[in-house]
Amino acid sequence: MKIDIWSDIACPWCYIGLTRFERALTEFPHHDGVQVTVHSFQLDPSLPDSYEGTEAEYLASRKGISVTQAESMFGQVAQAAATEGLSLRFDTLAVANSRRAHRLLHAALKADPSGATQRRLKDALFRAHFTSGESISDSEVLVRLATTAGMNAEDAAAALEDPARDAEVAADIARAVELGISGVPFFVLDGRYGISGAQPREVFDRALTTVWDELHPRIEPLKVPGLEGFSTGPACGPDGC
Repeated sequence: MKIDIWSDIACPWCYIGLTRFERALTEFPHHDGVQVTVHSFQLDPSLPDSYEGTEAEYLASRKGISVTQAESMFGQVAQAAATEGLSLRFDTLAVANSRRAHRLLHAALKADPSGATQRRLKDALFRAHFTSGESISDSEVLVRLATTAGMNAEDAAAALEDPARDAEVAADIARAVELGISGVPFFVLDGRYGISGAQPREVFDRALTTVWDELHPRIEPLKVPGLEGFSTGPACGPDGC
């Protein structure tokens, strides 16, 4: 089963949603048969590489709301994150554009097509941005996180301004537009079924099971009317006949 996920590093609900999804996938009986691909999305491409103020001040200026209103919104998100064991520190968060981080994620997938390195890096980027107050646009931070995740330092550094990786980011965003995706996180199962937002864990549990069973239907014994007791007959198996 193939699952495609669109998300942005600068999106707290993406951090929460991907955490819930990963926990559901880990306990899914057929997780070894699930291929997950993470795609890029930018909620605010106009974000600067760095900003002197707080996240609440930036959002207030962008949305035309008060700083108090922005802080209240962040408080609700932080409470939701805490139920998943995640610590979101909006007071120390470094406002930064996520484009370079997305290029790095594509480079991680190229270096390790299994996606394992990319997923480790994605989690590290979320923690750096929302918990540690590090800039996800800073070259030194990004290369350090990439090497810790398993990438080569030189490859990571080169990816930050690589036109080819940037084209891959742009292609992901364009594909999201084609699919009608306007908010993230967004999960697409088997290229047909969409799940929008950081849904409760139970939603991911049911979705994984439902789509898997649809793709791998079980063969039911034939029941002949009037011969209900003869739906199975003598046969040979691994233990003999």
